Amino acid sequence: MTSTYGELRAQLATLTTEAFRPELADIDRLPTLEIARIMNGEDETVPAAVAAQLPAIAAAIDGTAERMSRGGRLIYAGAGTAGRLGVLDASECPPTFNTDPSEVLGLIAGGPTAMVKAVEGAEDSKELAAADLDGLELTADDTVVGISASGRTPYAIGAVEHARALGALTIGLSCNADSALAAAAEHGIEVVTGPELLTGSTRLKAGTAQKLVLNMISTITMIRLGKTYGNLMVDVRASNDKLRARSRRIVALATGASDEEIESALEATDGEVKNAILVILGDVDAPTAATLLARTSGHLRAALTASSGT
Repeated sequence: MTSTYGELRAQLATLTTEAFRPELADIDRLPTLEIARIMNGEDETVPAAVAAQLPAIAAAIDGTAERMSRGGRLIYAGAGTAGRLGVLDASECPPTFNTDPSEVLGLIAGGPTAMVKAVEGAEDSKELAAADLDGLELTADDTVVGISASGRTPYAIGAVEHARALGALTIGLSCNADSALAAAAEHGIEVVTGPELLTGSTRLKAGTAQKLVLNMISTITMIRLGKTYGNLMVDVRASNDKLRARSRRIVALATGASDEEIESALEATDGEVKNAILVILGDVDAPTAATLLARTSGHLRAALTASSGT
């Protein structure tokens, strides 16, 4: 046991995300405002670290969108903060892009309980990750994104290795260079954010970087899949008063139509924003709009072009 921990300590000592910063050893003695300034300065370095990985991120997104266009799913897998960020990103896709909850999924080591309470040892098991993916009946059309700040978390690596063996597209997102996770994946994304303000607290800069990259993966994939019209969320699901108001604003921005026209179109299309826009701009009825969108795999621009020939 001692030798195992000794090996792990030595491994952690090689990771930039675990590095000790002696210049911050007295940070607890500083005024609160000064600590906040230091922390804010640290956060300002994260976008540049993400920018350095944009070509790798774009390639991963194109691969993901291609698989999802064939009916595949986007599946995140991680432990601790990384796992929670994956679950968060997945949970925001249905209301934002009207995806089915089964289309974008988040797996966290230890299961749903681990979202709010650490499940000790769960991250150390590659076998657990494989079992979780088997429970989803993984296919070659799916994409699995392993997330780990250190890039050495067995659960994330196990998920990627198992998914790749089954023919799924794999992405490894870490915050250390030359990570085992990136090496295991078809697409390795290594956003090197450097040592943390608090030694080893990777929910800070590393967590921020992971959130930014996951935002890109899900959002740009959905843009590629036709879930937007320009920068408008035309597939938004109006499940509350705020979203119902936003739906009407989106239709107005896309069409310039009057409130009366907007209400009529939304009523005819059962509140589907994309369909309502097509009804107004394409000058077609609701059933025709639905047919055109089905034919164009939900791409509104293509449906609008098709509507001119109806």
